[in-house]
Amino acid sequence: MDASRHDRSLAALLGLAVGDALGMPTQELSRARAEQLLGAGPVLLDGPPDNPVCPGLAAGSVTDDTAQALLLGRLLVDGHGRIDPHDLADRLLGWEDAMAARGSLDLLGPSTKAALLAVRGGADPATTGRGGTTNGAAMRVAPVGVATPPEPLAGLVDAVVAAGQVTHDTGTAHAGAAAVAAVVAAGVDGAAFDAALPLAVRAAREAGRRGARPDDQDVAGRIEAALALVRSGARGSGRSAADGGSALLDAVATRVGTTLATHESVPAAFAVAALADGDPWRAAWFGARLGGDADTVAAMAGACVAACTGTAALPPDVVAQVVAVNTLDLAPLVEGLLALRAAR
Repeated sequence: MDASRHDRSLAALLGLAVGDALGMPTQELSRARAEQLLGAGPVLLDGPPDNPVCPGLAAGSVTDDTAQALLLGRLLVDGHGRIDPHDLADRLLGWEDAMAARGSLDLLGPSTKAALLAVRGGADPATTGRGGTTNGAAMRVAPVGVATPPEPLAGLVDAVVAAGQVTHDTGTAHAGAAAVAAVVAAGVDGAAFDAALPLAVRAAREAGRRGARPDDQDVAGRIEAALALVRSGARGSGRSAADGGSALLDAVATRVGTTLATHESVPAAFAVAALADGDPWRAAWFGARLGGDADTVAAMAGACVAACTGTAALPPDVVAQVVAVNTLDLAPLVEGLLALRAAR
């Protein structure tokens, strides 16, 4: 197995988890409150008492973003590249039941919950995702990027659509997921983040034509606009985001958006990733400071940038804490996903 490809694949999943854990305390909070908590520098924090989803959760804990991504990855490996919709429904609903039993408030999103309950109720899985436009498909898609080469692009888009169809079968959701998967797939093959961006936009445009209805939010165009916003802002200030980038993050929060809608959170993730100059920890920090759906934005940004840099770009002490707190064992999953990639 190619050592570099394995390292970047592992980095994608670790970057996802690290970003998720960094954004956990600031999810659902305002931009101002998120900045108050994390503006001085990136650090893993306990869930603060004023967080409506994760008060008191231990520092380094991941959320549904990482849990669902790893669940999807294991389903891909177990199904030899195919995801059985009934298995997906059973495992995700079982995960939610276990989380609820532990008192967690961090449960399935609205699109995923509605679709999976419909599958359990006997609905045709080919129809249950037709209302899903939130970011559940994009937040858990990184394993698809590991398991699938970036070219031919149609093959990557097919894999993304198949992974999201049960819960998020709309052009908007497919476009957002395809953009994230494309960067991960290209990064695993050795591409730098900036070099992978044109592929991400192409993937979003192609995937936006799939699903039950067209991509009425033009996710590809919104990604391009978000990237232009942060680049012009950095040029206008005469400096990069190395000073902390608070003004640029204000612009992302107000002009791109930070809700769980795919057409806001995915472009926001690309914006903060572009600000990070190839540093996945910094990309995650920027995402976590946005507030709103901060854990998801930080997770997607962390996965994309880390796939393009490898594990050496992630802080070892942070990785060790996240792995220990969540009892993560990612190497076997990476090997299984790369075996699928080699077989395509």
